[in-house]
Amino acid sequence: MAAERKRADARRNAQNLLEAAAAAFVASGVDAPVRDIAARAGVGMGTIYRHFPTRADLIIAVYEHQVEACAAAGADLLESNTSPHAALTAWIDQFVDFLVTKHGLAAALQSDSARFDTLHAYFIDRLVPVCTTLLEAAAAAGEIEPGIEPLGFLRAIGNLCIGSDDERYDARKMVGLLVHGLRAERLT
Repeated sequence: MAAERKRADARRNAQNLLEAAAAAFVASGVDAPVRDIAARAGVGMGTIYRHFPTRADLIIAVYEHQVEACAAAGADLLESNTSPHAALTAWIDQFVDFLVTKHGLAAALQSDSARFDTLHAYFIDRLVPVCTTLLEAAAAAGEIEPGIEPLGFLRAIGNLCIGSDDERYDARKMVGLLVHGLRAERLT
């Protein structure tokens, strides 16, 4: 019983660390001090290093955590929204939030091309199927034109988010225009 509680505490600590690190990376970049991340998570420095021995380990874990959260959201949004297009739009909003932080994380890992390539493949493997499901559901409901290629669509969104570090550029507005352009009634 005590071992199960300890494992639950360790999982909770790891979850808190990932969320705190993601928030710190958004606020201060991937070079945010580890002590700030520990303070946000309410844990000691030793706890961080026990879970994530290096900064790269922490960055990769945050990236994977965010990919998993974005992937898991697809089915939930399809179930809880009034239409497949509304679910697609809500998912894309979450995807954009992820991309805004992803650019900083990816830049930090560019020097380790093998790890970066592995993460990119992980990103594609987890998120393209979710996007496919959402696009197909919206097309089946007659809300968007069928045949939109999911990987190309995600890349288009990613390209629109590249300038998000410039306060004069509104990536969310540009992505909103792209999503609005998918509507079937606009294309006929």
